[in-house]
Amino acid sequence: MTTNAITPEILLRAYAAGIFPMAEGRDDPEIHWVDPRRRGILPLDGFHISRSLRRRILTAPWRVTADTAFAATVESCADRDETWINDTIFALYVALHRKGHAHSIELWEDETLIGGVYGVTLGSAFFGESMFSRRTDASKAALAYAVHRLRAGGFTLFDTQFLTPHLRSLGGIEIPRADYHRRLAAALQTTAQFHPPGYSPSPSDVVSSA
Repeated sequence: MTTNAITPEILLRAYAAGIFPMAEGRDDPEIHWVDPRRRGILPLDGFHISRSLRRRILTAPWRVTADTAFAATVESCADRDETWINDTIFALYVALHRKGHAHSIELWEDETLIGGVYGVTLGSAFFGESMFSRRTDASKAALAYAVHRLRAGGFTLFDTQFLTPHLRSLGGIEIPRADYHRRLAAALQTTAQFHPPGYSPSPSDVVSSA
């Protein structure tokens, strides 16, 4: 399939089938579909906040928002020497965001975007795509806020695609492909809300729930 033939609807069907897109690099026009043999997930009831991260969340002068700077968050995630986000993938995620199927958590220091995480939602599954940090622990704090929001909204699956040492330190685990597909099928049968009514957590709410 050529990249021009990929639409937001096709991308959503791919996620529902358990596969996701990647490019070899920013300037590579081709998109490859990936279905790892071992899948990384972040159990929503098993997120680990270290003492240092707890202190950072409670004391850092950061402001947290959701879906106020989605495109800037994706751009920041791609702003590194090596990235799998090419122009086509970027445009597809922005289109999914407009359709209500892609979301971001943003961290701000005054008016500067310093960290964030974004992903795709289907049913009660959140497919975490990427995160970035311009201050110590900013991406970890964004992830903590994302996990708290997903739990409040009724999500049951946080897919991290791969398991990195960074994610493992936060409670991430790796499961076989078949197990992942079973969990995904169950999550697609239920619904969740990324913006649950009345949701407005304090930093202490976030750290106390982990």
